[in-house]
Amino acid sequence: MFPDDLVRDATAFLERMRQKQRMLVTAESCTGGLLAGLLTEIAGSSDVVERGLVTYSNRAKSELLGVDPLVIEKLGAVSAEVAEAMARGALLHTPAAHLSISVTGVAGPGGGSPNKPVGLVYLGACYRNGAYADAVCRFGDIGRTNVRVATLRAAIQLAGAVIP
Repeated sequence: MFPDDLVRDATAFLERMRQKQRMLVTAESCTGGLLAGLLTEIAGSSDVVERGLVTYSNRAKSELLGVDPLVIEKLGAVSAEVAEAMARGALLHTPAAHLSISVTGVAGPGGGSPNKPVGLVYLGACYRNGAYADAVCRFGDIGRTNVRVATLRAAIQLAGAVIP
């Protein structure tokens, strides 16, 4: 289902989490659950993956993650601030998790604008100790599937960087 190299990277990430006996939660928008799907594609992932939250709509971001609707209204769902609020909210609403990974962006083919073009993705990774890292990816209009797969690669890399 997923490219072999991506599964290898995800497997290595899960193993690092497993060695540290840590759990994670995903909060996804433009990937629609693919990150949780990638991680749970790997046998034995249940000892690391606590849950995956698909918060595709703005309403879901607010209701499930506590993202302030005024922040979404002012900055848009595709923003660094919303990615951070998603990551922090996922941890807040998932007491068993030590790490959260958030994803929000414009996968395309439509929905882009001059300020937020197709292929723009914001990622956040928050560790329970307060450590936070983010990334802005500008993949370009490479096709919806390619944007989503590239986002998975970036999310695994970013999350790995936050593990102490």
